[in-house]
Amino acid sequence: MIHTKVRCREITEADVDAVADLLTRGFVGRSRNYWIQGLRRQAFRPVPDGYPRFGYMLDNDGTPVGVLLLIYTTRKDGEETAIHCNLSSWYVEPAYRNYAPLLTKIAQRHKHVTYLNISPAVWTWPIIETQGFRAYCRGLFFSVPALSRAPRWSKIEVISQHTKQIEGLSDEETELLTRHARYNCLSLVCRTPKGVFPFILQPVRIRRGFIAPPAMQLIYCRSAAEYAACAGRIGRLLLRLGKISVIVDSNEPIPGLVGVYTERRGRKYFRGPHRPRLADLTDTELVLYGP
Repeated sequence: MIHTKVRCREITEADVDAVADLLTRGFVGRSRNYWIQGLRRQAFRPVPDGYPRFGYMLDNDGTPVGVLLLIYTTRKDGEETAIHCNLSSWYVEPAYRNYAPLLTKIAQRHKHVTYLNISPAVWTWPIIETQGFRAYCRGLFFSVPALSRAPRWSKIEVISQHTKQIEGLSDEETELLTRHARYNCLSLVCRTPKGVFPFILQPVRIRRGFIAPPAMQLIYCRSAAEYAACAGRIGRLLLRLGKISVIVDSNEPIPGLVGVYTERRGRKYFRGPHRPRLADLTDTELVLYGP
C-alpha cells in the first residue's frame, strides 16, 4: 500500500493525546494513564536547546501512525558537557512499518549526541550491536543490603520533593534528589564519618509470570563502592518498607555486597562519544515513565 501523505516530524504538545492512544495500542499491558503521566513529565522537564522535547512521529495526514520517544539530557563528563539521548518507546502501526527506518534515522542523526538503549529485549541484542551500539552494562547485581554491616555512627535520611537544601551536598545534587522524589523515587542521603552520600532508588515492577522478592532498582549513586559502604544502613530502612533486594547495574560482582550477579538480563547499550556511567539512570524512561 502506498501512503503518499506520511512524513516524519517532531511530536508537539498538541499530539500528546493521540500519541498516548497509539502507544496504548502498541504496548499490551501498559495503560493509557501510564503514557499520559510520562508524556506530561516530559512536557515540563528541561530539555537542551535545539532538541525535541518528546521525540518524533510518523504523521499520516495529521494522525500519528508511528512514534519514537526521545529523552534528552545534559550531563557533565569531566569538564565537558555531554548531550545524552535515551531512545525510549518505539512503535509503528503494521501498515506503515516500511517507514520505520526513516523514523530511527532522523532520531539518531546527531553524531555528537550519545544515544542510550537501557531496556532492550534479549532477542534484540545482536540487532542492536550490528547498528553500532556497544554494551556499557553487561548485567545486574541483585544485592541484599540488609546483610551488610551498617557503618558506625551513620544515619539515613529520606529526602522529600519539597527539600530546599541538603547539608553536605551541592545544589545540583540536591535538585537531582528532590526532582526524582517528585517522580515517586526514593531519594536518600547516608551520613557517615567519611562523608555524605546521595542515593536514588525506585520500586521494581513485578511482571506477570515472574516471581521475585520485593526489590528496588538503584537509579543513582556516585559509585558502587559508596553504595557498598552504605548498604547496611540502606538495607535496614528498606526492610521497614517491605523491600529486600536492590538491583544494581554492573559488569561484575560488587565487592563488599551480598548477592548474585547475572548477565542473563540487564544489558544496556550506547552509541556516541561519551560512555555512560554505571549506576546513573536519572532522567531516563525508567524514571519518567516508570518500571
